[in-house]
Amino acid sequence: MENVVVSGMGIISALGCGVEETCRALREECSGIGPLRYLQTEHLEIPCAEVKCSDVELQEKLGLFSEEIAPRTVLFGMMALEEAWRSAGLSSSGGVRLAFINGTTVGGMEKSEQYYLDFLKNDIWNTYIASHECGACTEKIADRMGGFSYVTTLSTACSSAANAIILGENLVRAGLTDIAVVGGSECLTKFHLNGFNTLMILDREPCRPFDASRVGLNLGEGAAYVVLERESTARQRGVQPLCRLAGYGNACDAFHQTASSDDGVGATLAMNGALKMSGLQPSEIDYINAHGTGTRNNDVSEGRAIMNVFGERIPWVSSTKAMTGHTTSASGAVEAVISILALRHGFIPANLRFREAMPELTFTPVTHTLENVKVRNVLSNSFGFGGNNSSLIFSALSES
Repeated sequence: MENVVVSGMGIISALGCGVEETCRALREECSGIGPLRYLQTEHLEIPCAEVKCSDVELQEKLGLFSEEIAPRTVLFGMMALEEAWRSAGLSSSGGVRLAFINGTTVGGMEKSEQYYLDFLKNDIWNTYIASHECGACTEKIADRMGGFSYVTTLSTACSSAANAIILGENLVRAGLTDIAVVGGSECLTKFHLNGFNTLMILDREPCRPFDASRVGLNLGEGAAYVVLERESTARQRGVQPLCRLAGYGNACDAFHQTASSDDGVGATLAMNGALKMSGLQPSEIDYINAHGTGTRNNDVSEGRAIMNVFGERIPWVSSTKAMTGHTTSASGAVEAVISILALRHGFIPANLRFREAMPELTFTPVTHTLENVKVRNVLSNSFGFGGNNSSLIFSALSES
């Protein structure tokens, strides 16, 4: 089968705005986790990884008028989409069929929360009601560039953006679209924060994935998109592909509404599925960008799944959520971009704040950035509530 390649990408997160800034922050072991500044909540004691811009600042970067209705999820999506569009050399008048697939769960909810009481009393902020739902946000993001003949939204919790990438690959390979811009966007909301707080899985300090003393995750926000197309299409357009999407796997273990199975059966199936599709052996994976939320449950479950798949030869493993926070529905795309950066630049991101090995696992994560290493194949995991597990494998092209 012809390669489906990544020909462009864009990202915004607590680490910065853009691919270049993100790459530098990763290599310098920066962390975007800190006190809440923009989310209007009483729970200021809970650290999160916010994008370091207000809505007004984001609107100014995008050249939007202040009176334009644009939820934070939309602003992030526009920023990341614009960068991905430019880096892939796309044009709305290029004579190719373009699809846009966006993963999100909260949509414009943060504005609905902010103006809820006003909705009950007057009609001043009613326009925000139309931006509440996920699909409305996707449409607004897509309208930023225009030219899309197919636009849709996926919402499978924390695997949403990874599943958007999988759907895009399917559409390209089936010949239903020429190019698919895929990923996700998600902002922090009180719904997010209060929901995860109720589950008692939020850390009151910066998180430490795969550490024996871990107590929970830190929420984050951001957006990322990658551009998928057949290798021949990219080269005909004069674009040098960044890498190829070598394989993917998706499995639902349906173990629990919010918890992963103790033996990691769903994650094991997803990783094995990605390996089978790619034709790679486990020994050929150089780096695993783990889902690695830092919760008691996830890190045992995912760690055991990694042991199930890779046995005694476990690749380098790290969770970059210790830097970006858990960007929930956007995480699969945020970490896809991070995986591609590791692949392209020959480094392994650090798993920050790791101190003590978990007794349940036979491996420990990478604790400091590894530079000048050969990285040919990267596996990226994204696991969502309800046991929806997705794994992606990005591989270097032979001439890269």
